[in-house]
Amino acid sequence: MTYIAKPRLHHPSLTRNKVGYTRRDYEGKVSTLCAGCGHDSISAAIIQACWELDIEPHRVAKLSGIGCSSKTPDYFLGASHGFNTVHGRMPSVLTGANLANRDLLYLGVSGDGDSASIGLGQFAHAMRRNVNMVYIVENNGVYGLTKGQFSATADKGSKSKKGVVNNDSPVDLVGLAMQLGASFVARSFSGDKAQMVPLIKAAIGHGGAAFIDIISPCVTFNNHAGSTRSYDWVREHNEAVSRIDFITGREEITATIAPGEVRDVEQHDGTVLRLRKLHADYDPTDRLSAMSYMNARAAEGELLTGLLFIEGETDDLHVSLNTSTKPLNTLGTADLCPGAAALEKINVGFR
Repeated sequence: MTYIAKPRLHHPSLTRNKVGYTRRDYEGKVSTLCAGCGHDSISAAIIQACWELDIEPHRVAKLSGIGCSSKTPDYFLGASHGFNTVHGRMPSVLTGANLANRDLLYLGVSGDGDSASIGLGQFAHAMRRNVNMVYIVENNGVYGLTKGQFSATADKGSKSKKGVVNNDSPVDLVGLAMQLGASFVARSFSGDKAQMVPLIKAAIGHGGAAFIDIISPCVTFNNHAGSTRSYDWVREHNEAVSRIDFITGREEITATIAPGEVRDVEQHDGTVLRLRKLHADYDPTDRLSAMSYMNARAAEGELLTGLLFIEGETDDLHVSLNTSTKPLNTLGTADLCPGAAALEKINVGFR
């Protein structure tokens, strides 16, 4: 449980990075997610990336919305700033925090329900405004906190826990991010830590809206025949007045994929997730070519992973708004109230 604190004792042989921290210093509370959940693997990748980049935890501001994915910031970077917003509103709260204090590193964690449904408009404006942030969506295709209904990213024709067929077309957050102007777009798989860690490190070093869609299997509500996210199939007919489920532990699903290789990753129920890692000579700087290639591979039933697009020269929201180079939350009265003469000059400009 999250109220159980991890021991503060660090083994003396733990390796420290350049700023004097061990990996333990980047951890958070004990996870309460289901055993084998891909979200915990993403948390581990974030911990590894921040440790390798020698980031001081107090320099990070982590924000989230509502959902299983939005619980995960409690499980990493326990000594950083944190804010859990209402459902779908993480991008706007993060934008306000970023404008107030540009000196922090902003990490937004969300889910396919939080970002592709109620928060879709929030997601869109954060992307088009190129807010300097790392935006990670932990995508499992279901609403895990409310017992596994389809999320907006569930593929058309896939089956739910009760065998209901999804008749709605999916929202492609990667395609939307590219169309809306995100300057860094990537997709990964929670079982491929070797790919996740460098992608997260690259996103942290990018000066603009860096979006990573991470396919993260839900071992509880989407592991059944007919699910394109490949999760458990549960009882289809149960007329009992109550239901008690026992969720067994699962081994984490991992995959090592070479550049350009297509790998069929078998899930716990025997279904297959087909992943293709981008080939070595792929050009991630051509937005139209990237979108075309992504759509072509999707037509073949493949999910592209890797850095899909990056814009080398980009201006973030602070440049667009010409804000003060000094964080707004540090400005004094003289800066914020320059006097009647300055106000008159502004009013003249509107006449």
